[in-house]
Amino acid sequence: MKNTVFLILTNLLLIGCTQDKNTNVVSQNLEKNNIEGSWKLVYAHIKEQDSIQVKDLNKTEFIKIINESHFAFFDQGKGSDETFTAGGGTYTYDGEDYIETLDFINAPAYRGHVFPFKAEVKGDSLIQQGHEKIEEAGLDRYILEKYIRITKQQ
Repeated sequence: MKNTVFLILTNLLLIGCTQDKNTNVVSQNLEKNNIEGSWKLVYAHIKEQDSIQVKDLNKTEFIKIINESHFAFFDQGKGSDETFTAGGGTYTYDGEDYIETLDFINAPAYRGHVFPFKAEVKGDSLIQQGHEKIEEAGLDRYILEKYIRITKQQ
């Protein structure tokens, strides 16, 4: 009887000390999945050459939607049906490096370009920053954007 109890306790101890190989996979998926959702832009600044511009969000609404494999963004001017920009494509995210490949946009010179960013999700906030450069389009700027997660209550 003592041997049986000893063997059971030893096995439980060994099982408890054994690392689950799926633990790392689960934590990586949680990091990747925390970027998924609908996001509203609440702050943005753009640095071009030696000037910094803070985006006036009183005049526009900017939404980004990220699912398991794709992203889309919509920029609608408030009170105007003429000011609208949208785009989307695929992305990768490893918990720090967020890389967008822009496949769809109304500006042909931007299509197919890859934009590497650093991104971090903190609670209900997504902070994204990086260098956007497309020589053919004359685009060369650094951006810093902060989004808040859109919930059903908003």
